[in-house]
Amino acid sequence: MTLQDQYNKWKESTLKKSLERFKERKERFETTSGIEIPRLALPPEPDALSEASAYAEKLGFPGEYPFTRGVQPTMYRSRFWTMRQYAGFATAEETNKRYRYLLANGQTGLSVAFDLPTQIGYDADDPIAAGEVGKVGVSISSIRDMEQLFDQIPLDKVSTSMTINAPAGVLLAMYIAVAKRQGVDMRQLRGTIQNDILKEYVARGTYIFPPAPSMRLITDIFSFCAKEVPNWNTISISGYHIREAGSTAVQEVAFTLANGIAYVEAALRAGLNVDDFAGQLSFFFNAHNNFLEEVAKFRAARRLWAKIMRERFKAQKPASWQLRFHTQTAGSTLTAQQPENNVVRVTLQALAAVFGGTQSLHTNSMDEALWLPTEKSVRVALRTQQIIAYESGVADSVDPLAGSYLIEYLTDEIERRAGEYIAKIDEMGGAMQAIEKGFMQNEIQNAAYAVQQAIERGEQVVVGVNQFTVDEELTLERLKVDPAIELRQKARLKELREGRNQERVAELLGKLKVAATGTENLMPLFIECVENDITLGEICNTLRGVWGEYVAEGF
Repeated sequence: MTLQDQYNKWKESTLKKSLERFKERKERFETTSGIEIPRLALPPEPDALSEASAYAEKLGFPGEYPFTRGVQPTMYRSRFWTMRQYAGFATAEETNKRYRYLLANGQTGLSVAFDLPTQIGYDADDPIAAGEVGKVGVSISSIRDMEQLFDQIPLDKVSTSMTINAPAGVLLAMYIAVAKRQGVDMRQLRGTIQNDILKEYVARGTYIFPPAPSMRLITDIFSFCAKEVPNWNTISISGYHIREAGSTAVQEVAFTLANGIAYVEAALRAGLNVDDFAGQLSFFFNAHNNFLEEVAKFRAARRLWAKIMRERFKAQKPASWQLRFHTQTAGSTLTAQQPENNVVRVTLQALAAVFGGTQSLHTNSMDEALWLPTEKSVRVALRTQQIIAYESGVADSVDPLAGSYLIEYLTDEIERRAGEYIAKIDEMGGAMQAIEKGFMQNEIQNAAYAVQQAIERGEQVVVGVNQFTVDEELTLERLKVDPAIELRQKARLKELREGRNQERVAELLGKLKVAATGTENLMPLFIECVENDITLGEICNTLRGVWGEYVAEGF
């Protein structure tokens, strides 16, 4: 009797009797991507491949192609993931205190949140920055701010991630310049800049320049770091914000990898060799609530990217095939109602990231749906990671859920569906063309709308919001950002501008304007500019004068 025959017999006897007594909760169970969850997952039917060759093709061994089971042979048995807490608020001095607090409490990597003016290339004293200085991140206008941000933090000893995109090259230049002042060789620096402008056009909106010069800045960073900062991850290709905008898990994988393909193609057009930069690419994913789908998502993304790099781009080095990624738990799932429930959500999401084989993890704080997190809530979020690492036992084996019939089914299905999306984007001419046509944006909006409708109809339960609600008075401690920090930042900039060599500033900004019209790598000039106290806004405004600004069209 075949397995299918045995299954049919079970359905007609045991299952049928049970369903006559107890109806199932729904007619159809499915993931957030619309993948139907089978009542009982079974092993795949035997095919022409032997069991051993099928295993090698789809799973393999950790540290080897196709990396489904992880990018390192021993994963967390040798070293835990990097525990980062995304932090930044008010001034560099205050954020520096938070960093040192987190490092003292066991954090193993820094993750910088910049305020909105910094993200879009404006100084704190620019009129457009009024009211936003230090509100959603730290205000960084000059090398002096960056120096204060990392005061007493040796940059050769920590790994730093910076969530910065349009002006990423300038902020990296400041970081390198600060390291040089500390006496640290830039070749020793470890960390990541997000530097992913395509997802800004798709989902987030903190872009500055049009696509062509934006891609030039990115490939300049690729080229410079390949030679000068070899341990730095030159881009974090981000699905996180795509998911936060409302995409499904499948869309998150598909659109993120499609953007990754676009970056690789841009670098190849710029004359770079794929194996010279591919090992410095990294990714950034969301960890959402549907636990099993999320675990499968990470495994599917790893396998799909390995195939893309080896088969499509003919990369030769195994390091070029590896999808290495940072994960952040899902901010969009946090609720202002019953905020303590967010601790449970974050724990499940963090656990999915660990089961999925993340290299780095940020856990959101329980109060982030309300305000900037307090020290206590950040500590609880960090302790969540530490309890998973040191107490749960889930990090003691590599890819512990492998072989689960449901996990492997979901992994295969997410890979297949994401591959179909990528093929459709290829037919449009690639990610940039798909973005310009509004394809990605519309797919995300439709997915987000469907979820909101399901929540409002009560078909999708959000505990504490549309079911299990209570009348409550919030008693959580609140972190407030002093509006006076904007005045202090303006005063600092005034002092900096009055004390610098004005002739040198004018000379360098003139050189930058000329260089922007040409093809030379801009990174060395960025470093020289910031070392001479030229500000972020002055550099970006010079580039705006040459390249203009991107204006999104309505779809």
